[in-house]
Amino acid sequence: MTISMHGTGIDGSRPVAIGRAYLLNREPSPQPAPIAASQVAAELMRLDRALEGARLHLERVREQIPEGTPKHIAEFIDSHLMMMTDSALVDATRDVIREQSVNASYALQSQRDTLVAVFDQMEDAYLRTRRDDIDHVVRQIQQFLGAGPDRAPVVEIDVDGRVVVAEDLTPADTILLRQRGVAAFVVEHGGPMSHTAILARSLDIPAVMGLHRACERLHDGELLVVDAETGSVLTELEPGILEHYRARLAGFDAHRRELRRLVREPAVTLDGTPVLLLANLELPEDVTAARDNGAAGVGLYRTEFLYMNRDVLPDEEEHLENYLSIVRGLDGIPLTIRTLDLGADKQIPDTVFHPARTNPALGLRAIRLCLKEPGLFLPQLRAILRASAEGPIRLMIPMISCMSEVEAVLQLVSEARRQMRRDGLPFDPLMPIGGMIEVPAAALMAGALAKRLDFLSIGTNDLIQYTLAIDRVDDAVSYLYDPLHPSVIRLIKHVIDSAKATRTPVGMCGEMAGDARFTGLLLGLGLREFSMHPGSLLEVKDRVRRCDRRQMSQTLAPLLEHLEETPAEELLARLQP
Repeated sequence: MTISMHGTGIDGSRPVAIGRAYLLNREPSPQPAPIAASQVAAELMRLDRALEGARLHLERVREQIPEGTPKHIAEFIDSHLMMMTDSALVDATRDVIREQSVNASYALQSQRDTLVAVFDQMEDAYLRTRRDDIDHVVRQIQQFLGAGPDRAPVVEIDVDGRVVVAEDLTPADTILLRQRGVAAFVVEHGGPMSHTAILARSLDIPAVMGLHRACERLHDGELLVVDAETGSVLTELEPGILEHYRARLAGFDAHRRELRRLVREPAVTLDGTPVLLLANLELPEDVTAARDNGAAGVGLYRTEFLYMNRDVLPDEEEHLENYLSIVRGLDGIPLTIRTLDLGADKQIPDTVFHPARTNPALGLRAIRLCLKEPGLFLPQLRAILRASAEGPIRLMIPMISCMSEVEAVLQLVSEARRQMRRDGLPFDPLMPIGGMIEVPAAALMAGALAKRLDFLSIGTNDLIQYTLAIDRVDDAVSYLYDPLHPSVIRLIKHVIDSAKATRTPVGMCGEMAGDARFTGLLLGLGLREFSMHPGSLLEVKDRVRRCDRRQMSQTLAPLLEHLEETPAEELLARLQP
């Protein structure tokens, strides 16, 4: 009888993988081994050799990353290399060896436990990923101390076509396993925003995260189906089930080939309604994927990676160079640049930031941080304005919660324009300025925002999180993250209707926009602008071209009166083409 286990699915280029399990064994915790005072110097030297070995290993992994791979993948490795010189980890471990006269493996693990205990008391998603970083770096060093897992190094194992099952994976292991042909990952820990999940998504590897006790429940060599669409792992497969998934894989490959024919076709519904399909970009390198998949423009360019894994803030010229590289790559199609959204799950150098709060997701982040630190914000504003002289650019403000924030930003933009006129620098004086609707307060006052701004964009990731009061990166509560919650749907409709009343363009740039299951619903709600990961563009375009917009609106109207009584499955089923 087929057994199904469930976690959080992370789609790769194919949503399903079939392969035999390869279990990366659990790592035993190092035990204390007292050493004599005369052995302390030798143990410190052994720690230094392990640090050097781990460092060289990560540098080799970094060198093996293929050209054209998104830049942030290498940045994961860079951040771990930096941690190997961090005094809070390395120097403190040396102190434990000296003061307690214990072996290096135990001293390192002891300091790891001390640091993790601090992070575990904090509710910030970014700090939880830092906890993962500590685990990953310590695991690398322990392998070179001889206290790692009882298995061959990842670089030596054969995982071609296999499903790797592990408690957790370091970024270095994830990259190496991809190079060795891994079919999928099943990981006990982590949610959709963990480092392993981000890398799996970037490397196009299907994965299921947060499948607790996977290493106990699955067996080395058994045949598995990993369904990243549903977050399921199937074992003890009946022949009919296995054949179903093999046929699904073949059908998916054929469907992808068919979708490629839509690249140059218009995104128009059956009743003739044009729909604007845009791309979300993380890095300048993503421009190629956007163009290859027929994006009509960029609806969201996230600028946070300009600030990550560095000790010095980017200046105006670096911002400008980055934005111009994208403008030129887009060759005339519009670019929407979101001003920096830092302070919750992403941080910046300590020299300009403030100590972490108990819950930074509700604290000084995004536009709140920018307005408090105009010296941080103005160089970016000036660079965006200067780039607007070379191509169509829109500026977008993240996490608006009140009108005073909008007025303050508009005043800063006016000041930047005044400075640029004084300095003789060209810019587009009519560059549109818009805002993201990510918190319920902004959604409820969308009418006022629409009157003051040139466009609105609904950021569903945060809007759902804040509306439902759940942390979307915490796998203990991520099951509550529900795009079809009646309150979420009503807020989205209110924003769209409010923008239409003032003839203000409104789009959506959250994950919901790129999920073809929701395309009919969003068209029925009145959405005409969708921005998404480039890999989702053709799937959504196909769904748009098969939808009748008027029919979707007519079908949805009575359902909106009874959302609480309408099961989500029925709602979606009635809004499919």
